Parts: sequence; C-alpha cells; structure tokens
Amino acid sequence: MFYYVLKYVLLGPVLRLLFRPRIEGLEHIPADGAAIVAGNHLSFSDHFLMPAIIRRRITFLAKAEYFTGPGVKGRLTASFFRGVGQIPVDRSGKEAGKAAIREGLGVLGKGELLGIYPEGTRSHDGRLYKGKVGVAVMAIRGQVPVVPCAMVGTFEIQPPGQKIPNIRRVTIRFGEPLDFSRYAGLENEKAAVRAVTDEIMYAILGLSGQEYVDRYAAEVKAEEAQQAPPKRFPRLRR
Repeated sequence: MFYYVLKYVLLGPVLRLLFRPRIEGLEHIPADGAAIVAGNHLSFSDHFLMPAIIRRRITFLAKAEYFTGPGVKGRLTASFFRGVGQIPVDRSGKEAGKAAIREGLGVLGKGELLGIYPEGTRSHDGRLYKGKVGVAVMAIRGQVPVVPCAMVGTFEIQPPGQKIPNIRRVTIRFGEPLDFSRYAGLENEKAAVRAVTDEIMYAILGLSGQEYVDRYAAEVKAEEAQQAPPKRFPRLRR
C-alpha cells in the first residue's frame, strides 16, 4: 500500500515535475511475468527515479546499511525502504552474495520485477565499472530476461556526498530484453556467468555512453581512499 501511495500520490508526481525525465524504451519492460532490470548506478536518486516511471512494481536489492543506520534518521530511512518493499543485502563476503541471490530469486519466483545494480555500488566518478556475476546467476537460474537500463544525468543532479539534488532534466533508457536461455544449467560455471555479466554491462554501456572501467568499483574506491592525503586539522592555540 505504501509503495503505491508513494509512487502515485506523494513522491512520483514530484519527481516527474522536478526532473522531467525523458523516458526511452519503456515498452521493453514486460507487461507481466518475472524479469530483471539491470542498470548503472550513478546517484542515490536512482532508487526513486526509475521506480517512479515504471508502471509495474519493482523490488530492488538495497544495501544493508540503509536498514541499520543509527538514530532517528536511521530508523526513518529503514522504515522507508521496508515500506517500499526493498530487500536489505549484506555486501560483505561470499556467503552474503549467496544470500542476495536467494532473495532475488524469491522475488523472481513470484513473477515480479527485480531491480539490480550489477556494479554493486554507486559509481564515484560517473564511469561504468565491471559488473558482479550475481545478476547472471539469477538470470540463468531463474530463466528470466534481463532488461538493461541506463540512468543519464543523475550523477550531475546528485553526485556522491551531495544531499540535496540539483534540479535538472534526466534521461532513463531501457534496452531490448536479453535472453540467456542458451546458458541454462551453467549458473555454476565461472566462464558462463562472466560472459553473461559482461553482455549485460555492454548493453548498459551502449545505452549510457559512459566510459567503461574493467575493474570493480569497490576496489577502485578503496585504492583511491588509501592514496588520498590525510586530513589536516588546525592546531589549537594554548
């Protein structure tokens, strides 16, 4: 109930008015049945803009930190994400990845839309990074199509660290569904899931026009954080 009130009454109309999204390829979203919508991830705003324009309900795998924040703000954030039906995902470790796949397959098993960001985290510089293979495992095991999606302009409206988004127009593009039925039964083969993931990322790249980096975003972020100069604090006068 909260999902549809937010979509059609509270948040959806406001987002459409402020950001006037250009929507391309919406006809590629299946009218019914299970499917994965796999997109690039440039901004916190992505969580709201894509669901606002898709007619069907879509459930995203959201990072667990959104559900465990401290204080009043943390509780409100957790309540919001639970209210819109998002699923918390612990991104630390191999077993956590398996749990995310189980949750995603549960959504697909109900014949619903599952939204996922294969990069695993937001791009910190606007580039498109190497995809993680969980999306491929779910597509093969669930035998469902994957609709590639590109968010264009959302990095500029709300880059990392910016809490209040800039008001400017964005574009949301959907590509033709990708069929991976030829890989049936190969969800445990590393070469197969890598090939499927790379095909999905290539489709997203074609829609977004981003620069591609053949490395995981989390690794690059960690390296840059280590190389950053330490923060200097002013000395206190005695």
